Amino acid sequence: MEIRAVAGDITGIKSDAIIVNHYEGMKQPEGDAAIADKALEGAIYQLIKQGDIKGKLNEITLVHSLGKLPAGRVVIVGLGKKRALTVNKIRGAMGEACRYLRQRNVKNVASAVLGTDNEKIAMSDAVQAMTEGALLGLYTFRRHITKKENNLVEIKALTIVGKEKAAIQKSISRGRIIAEATNWARDIINEPANFMTPSDMAEAARQLAQKYGLAVEIFDKEKMAEAGMGALIGVSQGSQQPPRFIILGYKGKDTAEVDIALVGKGITFDSGGISIKPSERMSDMKGDMAGGASVLATLIALAQLKPKINVTALVPATENLPSGSALKPGDILKAMNGKTIEVLNTDAEGRLILADALSYAKKIGAKAIIDVATLTGACMVALGNICTGAFSNNRRLEDRVVAAGKEAGENIWPMPMYDEYKEQLKSDIADIKNIGGRYGGAITAAKFLAEFINNTPWVHLDIAGTSDTDKEKGHLVKGATGVPVRTLVNVVLSMAK
Repeated sequence: MEIRAVAGDITGIKSDAIIVNHYEGMKQPEGDAAIADKALEGAIYQLIKQGDIKGKLNEITLVHSLGKLPAGRVVIVGLGKKRALTVNKIRGAMGEACRYLRQRNVKNVASAVLGTDNEKIAMSDAVQAMTEGALLGLYTFRRHITKKENNLVEIKALTIVGKEKAAIQKSISRGRIIAEATNWARDIINEPANFMTPSDMAEAARQLAQKYGLAVEIFDKEKMAEAGMGALIGVSQGSQQPPRFIILGYKGKDTAEVDIALVGKGITFDSGGISIKPSERMSDMKGDMAGGASVLATLIALAQLKPKINVTALVPATENLPSGSALKPGDILKAMNGKTIEVLNTDAEGRLILADALSYAKKIGAKAIIDVATLTGACMVALGNICTGAFSNNRRLEDRVVAAGKEAGENIWPMPMYDEYKEQLKSDIADIKNIGGRYGGAITAAKFLAEFINNTPWVHLDIAGTSDTDKEKGHLVKGATGVPVRTLVNVVLSMAK
């Protein structure tokens, strides 16, 4: 979809539809809505007066212009109460409005800059959110559908109209870069596991390196063995697909140091291994590499935004399957840093492969580490699908990540990391065991990861509940959400400053 900026009056734009906003509780249209209402001879005001337009968040009302405007339709989108408006609500409202218009076969849309009559919202933030909302909200994954659906007409162009064309275009560009990176992650996550094996994921990283000028290195099983990655190799034993360890690097300054390592869990399919999962919804486990996809996608955005910082993405990629050669409950593995791990549950495999990846991040001297993983059902029990759980050894980095998530509209909640939780991981026959019992499972999983971090500033993001959604809402659509790509981009940009 082409997105462009135009300076001028929204009512002078020729398009299939124009979008303006209205707030809940307002008795008459304001701003661009008032200008449109005047051209429509009071039609919007009458609908407000009659109670047909209430301005509730994401409420959408369509008015036909009947030749009174160059645009054929006027869409009034509700932004909720004015004092409660946030940038994320603008993002969501734009996604809802664009999907609504797509259902009505609209191909060309123009929109006023939403929410800028609210002094809390900067024009640049609103335009970026609108761009992201449109691109994220219109996302579809249909590459394996051979039958062409006649009822889905894609919106070809969006024009954002305001006073400062150059500033609007700059915000459009930034929003497009970040949204398209997020949609790349969604594509990779939504792929079925037979189309997204560890080798396929490594090839996707190679293609990114070629397209965006990134450094790439892929470890095969032999190279992993040389590096001592016994935990990653152990998890991969049950699969016929060879594991891969993906290293993708963005260099924003001319030094060898790694300012931050982004580590993402890359289980391309998780059956649970010998500790096999129930069959119900096991198909969803194709998305167990969402963390890996998100850290790779983050580098797509960084390569275009060009912050002065060095970032390395690390993805341990493998399947977790049962077979005669599979890892067994009771086995002991040795991680890259030398720690031995008693494996009591083969379905707690994400933390095993991350142990080697985090050890590698330490080896390359990363100054800070953020890992992202669909790690525990326990985190979903604690936080549902509303929040990502954050676990950290460094309050300053954790606060930065939480703030970046708030800016992106991706909720993140800090969880406790008291030393007492580590007691649950004590093993009688190894340095540590890979599960800590029924209670506090998300925390004990994070405490396990902390064993491979030591004192490096680190945040672990458990996205088990937020990596996908089963319904459309705002800028989210069914399937992979792309969380937390936009948060990670914001974190890195803030660190670069």
